[in-house]
Amino acid sequence: MFLTVTLSLLEGFLGTIKLFVLTLLFSLPLGLIISFGSMSKIKLIKCPIRFIIWIVRGTPLMLQLLIIYYGPGIFLHMNIWGTDNTGRFIAALVAFVFNYACYFSEIYRGGIQSIPVGQYEAGQVLGLSRSQIFFKIILLQVIKRIVPPISNEVITLVKDTSLARVIAVYEIIWNGQSFIKSSGIIWPLFYTGAFYLIFSGLLTLLFGYIEKKLSYFR
Repeated sequence: MFLTVTLSLLEGFLGTIKLFVLTLLFSLPLGLIISFGSMSKIKLIKCPIRFIIWIVRGTPLMLQLLIIYYGPGIFLHMNIWGTDNTGRFIAALVAFVFNYACYFSEIYRGGIQSIPVGQYEAGQVLGLSRSQIFFKIILLQVIKRIVPPISNEVITLVKDTSLARVIAVYEIIWNGQSFIKSSGIIWPLFYTGAFYLIFSGLLTLLFGYIEKKLSYFR
């Protein structure tokens, strides 16, 4: 029984890892783009983006999952996601990417705005363009400053992936919970915690290593 449970949880954990990796892959660059918009001097760009960020950060991710998955069918009378596993996974991925991109954008914005104005001016004196100043002078310092808050969000994402089961996306919690109905045992559900702890521990070590490598900015 233990082997059967472990194999089932490993299968579910692959779904968790897939959602986790794809969310980071799309939300990290999207968050940077959103942060540029939220810092724009053009109010027609800045105000709507700031408003959307406020809504996303102020409402539960579970609610956003439900709205993104069921919303098109209810409001547009068109099920754009379909009813199969792939459609549900894509809907969950869209919700996670949009949610975390908004959180990451605020981290990026705080990191960029924390750099002293004098460093921008020094780059201009050296004859560098705005893009050269950002990528050669500012970006590495921003990365150093945002690694701790980014690491917190990434570890939170590991646990938030369990919310995908609300729209029947198969992940590790879903597989662990299925044994309650099929076999009447609950310990596989607690067993899932070991997977989360190990994965979060590895990420903690990874980000600790990254922070150490970036310590030369002190």
